[in-house]
Amino acid sequence: MLTPQENERLTRVGRGTPMGETLRRYWLPAALSSELPDRDGAPIRVRILGEDLVAFRDSDGKVGLVDAFCPHRRAPMFFGRNEECGLRCVYHGWKFDRDGACVDMPSEPPDSLFKSKVTINAYPTYEAGGMLWTYMGPPEFQPAPPDGELLRAPATHRHVSKTYEDCNYLQAVEGGFDSAHVLILHNQKIGDRSFLSNYDATVPRIEVEPTDYGYLYTGIRSRGDLQHVRVYHYVMPVMQIRGQNHAFDPEILTINGHYWVPMDDEHTVIYNFMYSDNPAVPLTQKFIDESEHEIGRGPEDLDPERPFRLKARLSNDFFIDRDLQKRTFTGIPGINTQDIALQVGMGPIVDRSREHLGTTDRAVIVLRRLLLEAVDTVEAGGSPRGTDPATFRALRGGNHTVEPGADWHEALQAELLVRF
Repeated sequence: MLTPQENERLTRVGRGTPMGETLRRYWLPAALSSELPDRDGAPIRVRILGEDLVAFRDSDGKVGLVDAFCPHRRAPMFFGRNEECGLRCVYHGWKFDRDGACVDMPSEPPDSLFKSKVTINAYPTYEAGGMLWTYMGPPEFQPAPPDGELLRAPATHRHVSKTYEDCNYLQAVEGGFDSAHVLILHNQKIGDRSFLSNYDATVPRIEVEPTDYGYLYTGIRSRGDLQHVRVYHYVMPVMQIRGQNHAFDPEILTINGHYWVPMDDEHTVIYNFMYSDNPAVPLTQKFIDESEHEIGRGPEDLDPERPFRLKARLSNDFFIDRDLQKRTFTGIPGINTQDIALQVGMGPIVDRSREHLGTTDRAVIVLRRLLLEAVDTVEAGGSPRGTDPATFRALRGGNHTVEPGADWHEALQAELLVRF
C-alpha cells in the first residue's frame, strides 16, 4: 500500500504538482488526428493535465495547441475563426499562429507594436499513429518525439480509438497491468467461483523486469501440458503494449495497448490502439468493427450525445444485469466496460493506504515505485525513465504458449521482433 502522502504525490497532475511536472516531461497524446480532419476546419476543445486548451489544424495542415482563452479579455478561443494559418478570436479579432505569436490585432492602431508583445500560450505538437501529441514541459528538457512500431505502421494496418473514464489516471493504468483479474473479471462463461479451484489456470506467475523505458512484464499460467505466456511492456508514464489473438479471425493477429492520459485529477482519456502483427496483412474494417464490438467500444456502446463516452456509466450502474451475472462473472456486458466499471466504482481517487496487496500485485507495486522514482528524478533536475524514444521504439507484446521449463525469452524471440 501507499501512504496518503505518496498517493497524493502520484495522483495530482496539475501544473506545479510533483506528478504534474513529471508528466510534462513526456510527449502525450492530446487528440485523435480524425478529430481535426480539415485544414482551416473547426477547432476542438482539449483538456489535459488540468489545462484547458484548443487544438486547430491550420492552412498548412499543421496542428496548433493553444490556451483555451484569448490573452486579451479571456474570451473562448473555441469559437475562433481558423483562417490563413492562424486562429482568430471572434471577440476583438486578435489572431494567433500555431506557435502562439500574435499575427494580427485589428482592434489596435495600425502602427501599434502591441501585438509584438502579446502571445498566447502554445505547446509543441507532433502527429503520428493517427494521434496528435504534445509536450508541455520545459523546452530545455524536450525529448525527441516517440516513434514506436504503432507510429511507424501504415494507416491501413492500425486503428486507434478514444474513450473517457471518470476517475484518476492511475486507477486505469494499474488496471492495465493487473494480470490476475483477467480470468475472473472478464470470465464470460461461468457464473460462480468454482473455476477458482483450478489454481494453475487462474493465478499467474508474475515476472517484472525493470528497463530504461519502464518494465517488461509477463503473466505465466499453466495450460495443459504447456505454459501460456502473456508479455506486456509498461512504457512510462502511461502506455501499455501487449499481444493479442482474435478467435473470430485467426488470419489477423494484432499488437494492442493503451495510453491513459490524465485530463485532470479525476478524469482520464484512454487512447486504445491495435495494429497488425504482419506488414502483409492489413486490418479490415470488418475486423476493426468486430474487435470494438467485442470489447464494448462499438458504435452501439457509445453515447451519441456525449462524444467518446460510453452509454454505460456509474449513474446507470454500467447496465449490470443480475440475471446475466448468474451465467457470467460480472453481469456487465463488454470487457472494456467491465474494467471501467470497477475503476470508476473505486471513486475519483482511490485511497491506496487502505489496500492489502498480494503476490500477483507485483506489477502494480513496481509501477508505483517507478513513478515515485520519476518524480524524485524530476525534482532533482534529472530526466526520468521513458523519455528517450530510442529505448522503446522496438517493443511489441506477446500472447503465446511455450514448453514447460523453456526460457520464454528465447522461445518467443522471433515473435517479439518488430516488423515495421
